[in-house]
Amino acid sequence: MTRVKRGTTQLRRHKKILKAAKGYRGQRGNLFRQAKQAVMKAGQYAYTHRRNKKREFRALWIIRISAALKERGTSYSRFIQALAKKKILLDRKILANLAATEPEVFGEIVKVVQ
Repeated sequence: MTRVKRGTTQLRRHKKILKAAKGYRGQRGNLFRQAKQAVMKAGQYAYTHRRNKKREFRALWIIRISAALKERGTSYSRFIQALAKKKILLDRKILANLAATEPEVFGEIVKVVQ
């Protein structure tokens, strides 16, 4: 059987990793071994931060809603509980957006809930 050299396969694999590491500083951007480690670690961070992003946005929406409710003399927890009781299906993202851009509409929602 003839001998198979992996030149083209290895070159393709290396190029793929080095392309992903483009812009990294020092050896991490142009040496395969360091680039491979850097790309793997970057992937782990990206995976984790995609999940953290959802958490952080929800916290931001809650803060915005809470601030708007304080102006109207009610608390966030009472407001959310009242929304659930009245079966109003608005999520926190929409409520935060209304509180920031349409304060009078948000005020009407607060009146309806109370």
